[in-house]
Amino acid sequence: MARQPAPRAVFITGASSGIGAALARHYARQGATVGLVARRREALEALASECGNALVLPADVRDGDAMTAAARKFIAQAGVPDLVIANAGVSVGMVTSGKPEDISVFREVMDINVLGAVHTFQPFVAAMRDRGNGTLVGIASVAGLRGLPGSGAYSASKAALISYLESFRVELHGSGVQVTTICPGYIATPMTAHNPYAMPFILEADEFVVRMVRAVAAGKRFAVIPWPMAIVGSVLRVLPDWIYDRLFANAPRKPGRG
Repeated sequence: MARQPAPRAVFITGASSGIGAALARHYARQGATVGLVARRREALEALASECGNALVLPADVRDGDAMTAAARKFIAQAGVPDLVIANAGVSVGMVTSGKPEDISVFREVMDINVLGAVHTFQPFVAAMRDRGNGTLVGIASVAGLRGLPGSGAYSASKAALISYLESFRVELHGSGVQVTTICPGYIATPMTAHNPYAMPFILEADEFVVRMVRAVAAGKRFAVIPWPMAIVGSVLRVLPDWIYDRLFANAPRKPGRG
């Protein structure tokens, strides 16, 4: 696929911190108008003051009506975006224990990580198809390649997102609209700050963004960043179940809430 021109209008969810904030700063430096979506208005306003040409669009990605309203406001002020990035996500340690709270945690993670991406893309698809170009990017995870103990909700949500994005990409084939799946490994953000285990090949958020932007501009359909994690992920996917079970049965787990 041909290399994509630098986007002039970029819509980003989960923009209040971590990867989302780093993406917003990067594209703003390139001269793009950035739409900043997250729940925390104060954090978005602080980021907007750094970015310059930015639109603050407070919304919860779980709320489809709120996301449609944010998209319409962005289109009215900046036009149909060249690039939409569904970055909002949550990672919560969880062991399926039979307790009632397991269900609420699982629902929250799935609603944000999967339905949040659907709500992000939905308002822009028709306009991008009519125009004949645009790029939709979903931030998945290497954790979606196999189920990690203690992260069942997160792994399931990212596996679902990877499959959804692949279906979506094929549906839009020939329309001029590109769908890209990005699977980060470990990135130094608030989401990973309290992980109680070693995180191989961890990247700072700004370095991750440089590599991600390069992959998106090159028209990649699927990219694992950093590339050594692609090798790790490939090995894990082909491991026989009995070996995988033995290796990970006693692995450290991400802490839950409370």
